[in-house]
Amino acid sequence: MKSFIAALLASVAVTGIASAAPLNPGMLAKLGTVDARFQGYNVEMIEVTGGAFWKPYGAPDVAPEGPTPAGMDPKIYAYRTPKDLYNPRLRMLAAALGPAYVRVSGTWANATYFADTDTPPAKPPVGFNGLLTRAQWKGVVDFAKAVDAKLVTSFALSGGMRDANGVWTPETAKPWLAYTKSIGGEIAAAEFANEPSLVTLMSVPKGYDAAQWGRDFKIWRAFMKAELPNTLVLGPGSVGDKPDAPPESSPDHINTAAMETATGPGVDAFSYHHYGDVSERCHGKQTLDKALSEEWLGRTSQSRANYAALRDKYEPGKPLWLTEVGDAACGGNPWAKTFADSFRYLDQLGRLAKDGVQTVMHNTLAISDYGLIDEKTILPRPNYWAALLWRRLMGSTVLDSTIPIQQGLHVYAHCEAGVKGGVSLLVINNDVKPSSLALTEPSQRFTLSSSKIDGGTVDLNGKALALKNDKLPPLKGAAQKAGDITFAPATITFLAVPGAHNASCKS
Repeated sequence: MKSFIAALLASVAVTGIASAAPLNPGMLAKLGTVDARFQGYNVEMIEVTGGAFWKPYGAPDVAPEGPTPAGMDPKIYAYRTPKDLYNPRLRMLAAALGPAYVRVSGTWANATYFADTDTPPAKPPVGFNGLLTRAQWKGVVDFAKAVDAKLVTSFALSGGMRDANGVWTPETAKPWLAYTKSIGGEIAAAEFANEPSLVTLMSVPKGYDAAQWGRDFKIWRAFMKAELPNTLVLGPGSVGDKPDAPPESSPDHINTAAMETATGPGVDAFSYHHYGDVSERCHGKQTLDKALSEEWLGRTSQSRANYAALRDKYEPGKPLWLTEVGDAACGGNPWAKTFADSFRYLDQLGRLAKDGVQTVMHNTLAISDYGLIDEKTILPRPNYWAALLWRRLMGSTVLDSTIPIQQGLHVYAHCEAGVKGGVSLLVINNDVKPSSLALTEPSQRFTLSSSKIDGGTVDLNGKALALKNDKLPPLKGAAQKAGDITFAPATITFLAVPGAHNASCKS
C-alpha cells in the first residue's frame, strides 16, 4: 500500500480541493436514462465449449489443447474445460446482478460450429475451430433464465459459413436459432461478428476487406430481420477506432468508417468495445501506479467520444452500447482482480451513464484475471462487490451531480434504485489525500476500501466482504449526518439519500 501511494503521489498534483456550497440531492436535474440492464457481463463462447483461453499469470508455459486464434502466441493461452453454468454459487452471484445482459461471444465465437444433434461429432467440420453442442447451448439459455439476464451473442463467419464463392450464408446458423427457440430461449440482441475490425482474428478468407464485410453484413441483417424480427441488430462492435480516420481496409484491420461506408446505416444500436490497453500478457505498458490516475480513468471518456462521433456520422440517433469492456485486453492485467481495478470499474459506469451509453457489458463474469468472479473458487472478487453495490443503489435515471471530475473527487448521481424520490451518489477518491463534500440531507454511507490496494479483498465500512454459508452478506449502510463528509484516500463511497424528494425520481 505504501509503495503504491508513494508512486501515485509522485504522479499527481497534491493540491487542495476547493470547498463548494452544500450539494442538495433533491435539486439535482435529470440528464437522461439508461437501460434497466445497464450493467451487464460477458461469458466467453470458449467458456461454454471449452478450449484455450488466456493463461493465468505465473502458470507454466505448456502448449494448450486445441486451436488458438490466428496470429497469436499459443504460449499465452491455457486450456479450460467447459464451464458449469448450473453451478449454484455461480448462479446465485450472477442473479444478484440482475436484471442484466449476458453476452456470449468473443473471438472464438467467430469460428464455432453448432452441432444440431444429440450425439455431436468429436471434432468440428472443416471451416470451424470450435464445437458447440446442444447441451452446452441449453446450459446458456437455462443460465440466462435463472439469473434474469437477456442473451446477447454473435455469429460465426469463418470458412464453414461460406459458399463456393466465399460469401457468408445463413444455412449453418438456422439450426442454431431454431434450437434456441425450441428450448424457450430468446436472443435479445446480436452482433454479426466479434470485433470485425481485427481481421486476423475473424477466421475469414485471406484478403477479406470492407467491401466483402459490407456484402456479408447485409445478408446477415436481412436474415436477422426475417428470422428474429424482435432481436436488436447491433454493430459494428469494433475496437480502437479514431473518429476522424478515413475509411481504411487492410489485411489486418478494417476500421469502422470503412465498415459503415460498406454497409450503410441499418443497426438498431451502435455497439463498440473498449479496453484501456492490452495486458502485460500481450506486452501492454500500463502499470499499477497509474491505475487511479486521471489519464487512465479518462480513457473511457475518450473512447466513448470517438465512437459517439462515428455513430453521429454513420448511424445518427442510434443508442450507444458498449458490449465488451475490461481494464485491458488479453485477459486483463495482474491487478484486474484486485481492489485497484474497482476504481476504473465504477468510474467507468458513472462516466458512461452520464454520457448516455445505454448498457455496459464487462468482460468477463468468471474467467481470467478480469473476471468479476474467480473461475476456480467461484468466489467474488473486489469488482463483484463494486458491481453489486451499483446494482443495489444506482437506478436507471441519471442525474447531474453538478461537480466536475477532479483528482480525488469523482461524483456521479442517479435516482436511488427502488426508492421513490431517493438519490444515490457515487463518490470516488482516487487521490493520496482526503477529499470532502457537503450534503444538505442525511444519508446511508457505503464505503469500499482495502488495506492493500492491489490485494484481492475489500472492506465495506471497515468490515471484510465475503460470502457467509454460500450466501451474500447483508450490505448495510452507516448513518451519515447532513453536512461535511470526508472521504479517505483511495476509497469508493456510495451515499444513499432516500429522503431527497427529487422530483425526477418519483415516477
